[in-house]
Amino acid sequence: MIKLTRLNGDEFVVNAELIQFVEQRPDTYVTLTTEDRFIVKESAQEVIKRSMAYHRAIRLLVTTG
Repeated sequence: MIKLTRLNGDEFVVNAELIQFVEQRPDTYVTLTTEDRFIVKESAQEVIKRSMAYHRAIRLLVTTG
């Protein structure tokens, strides 16, 4: 799960496994495999960074567990 911020400042958590697309135009749109779409304050690069960190953490748990 990664924490993101809506344009109104509300924070929410999304399952990074469900992210299908991240688009920057100029706002950042995050589209999930469920077809849900969110506009967030974070840049596309930041969403990708958080998603990659999540996936790394999951792999570490699997390999060390």
